[in-house]
Amino acid sequence: MFNKKALTLFSLLAVACGQQAGTQTAETHPPLTWESCTTAGGCTQQSSSVVLDANWRWVHVTTGYTNCYTGNTWNATVCPDGTTCAQNCALDGADYEGTYGISTSGNALTLNFVTNSAQKNVGSRVYLMATDDTAYQSFKLLNQEFAFDVDVSQLPCGLNGAVYFSQMDTDGGASKYPNNKAGAKFGTGYCDSQCPQDIKFINGQANVEGWAPSTDDPNAGTGDMGTCCNEMDVWEANSISAAVTPHPCSVQGQTACTAGTNCGGTNRYGSLCDPDGCDFNSYRMGDTTFYGPSMTVDTGSKFTVVTQFLTNDNTTTGTLSEIRRLYVQNGQVIQNSKVNIPGMDAYDSITEDFCDAQKAAFNDTTSFQNNGGLTNMGTAMGSGMVLVLSIWDDYAAQMLWLDSDYPTTADPTQPGVARGTCATDSGNPEQVESASASASVTYSNIKFGDIGSTYTSN
Repeated sequence: MFNKKALTLFSLLAVACGQQAGTQTAETHPPLTWESCTTAGGCTQQSSSVVLDANWRWVHVTTGYTNCYTGNTWNATVCPDGTTCAQNCALDGADYEGTYGISTSGNALTLNFVTNSAQKNVGSRVYLMATDDTAYQSFKLLNQEFAFDVDVSQLPCGLNGAVYFSQMDTDGGASKYPNNKAGAKFGTGYCDSQCPQDIKFINGQANVEGWAPSTDDPNAGTGDMGTCCNEMDVWEANSISAAVTPHPCSVQGQTACTAGTNCGGTNRYGSLCDPDGCDFNSYRMGDTTFYGPSMTVDTGSKFTVVTQFLTNDNTTTGTLSEIRRLYVQNGQVIQNSKVNIPGMDAYDSITEDFCDAQKAAFNDTTSFQNNGGLTNMGTAMGSGMVLVLSIWDDYAAQMLWLDSDYPTTADPTQPGVARGTCATDSGNPEQVESASASASVTYSNIKFGDIGSTYTSN
């Protein structure tokens, strides 16, 4: 469950995104292999790469080096309005490892948390590219499973290594919006269920109107536009807690929203999407010894995360009916933990019944159901979604919604409040960025295919 504005308050390099393609730095995507699997034929290696999200990139005027955005403020001269800004500004290529701490080796991707070069960079977000290197890879998840290995041992309280699917346009929106000349090659077109308003360019226009610099993040702000779409959080985790969370929307595909109407903002549940989701966090669901250092899933060493997207008729055209999780560590398959909450059955997967029971037991808002639940989530999966991999800290809620007691004003003995063992005063971004600057996460061995085809056990 991404807390509202969690993605909109990333600590960025003191630059921003644009819509023209710059040429000052060559854009070379780090190569990354993954595997496509079938039960009949096994797994076949796919040669691909990753691309850095546009919001991290240097943006400058097309005729030179002048910044279009510096710190958390737009250059009013070259960006008097959204359309003119998009025409005047270009986003440039990235030094992936030197500036952003992003590196690949074979089938492994490592994201460093803090990277100090000419300027300090915090966190990153990348997308898996298709084999032609000009579009994002599309994954149709229904009646399929997705697996990857992860090492979260270097992710303490307050950090999140996230793997998720976003219903983005595979070309970054370039075909829909003529002002977007950069496209997927430069990481444009992001959207998620929080309808983030920090994205600098949306639908081919700069998000200049109503732009308000953040009061606590020197590199971020929010504009009048947001960008919404269905989001399937396969993995939000650190070494203490982990969650799998579908976030449906009332719309399909990337859709712009407007502040004060349907982006959420001051009315959390007034947006086009479900900001809370229906999350399965083992600790929150009553098993406090399942996930963590030296626990059933031992976060002190690497393990495999497998997520299955089951349909009502076991076909790729059926209706999404269940999201099931299992783990593999040291050659042993570990079934997901079971719910141990008063008033709930011993569920071990996400179904409509689980979500109804969870919202009732926790007295949570039924935003998940109100936005179409698993049905709308399944429709998005059937259309194809883009794989996102990231590392981030949380200026909005200090990641307490993932790994501590949240809300902090609630009684932690009440069902649903306790989500992990981190202290309620942990996760302050300034402290995390100082004390855990060397933190990192490594994702590897990504596989996708038929149910039961992506993992083995002894």
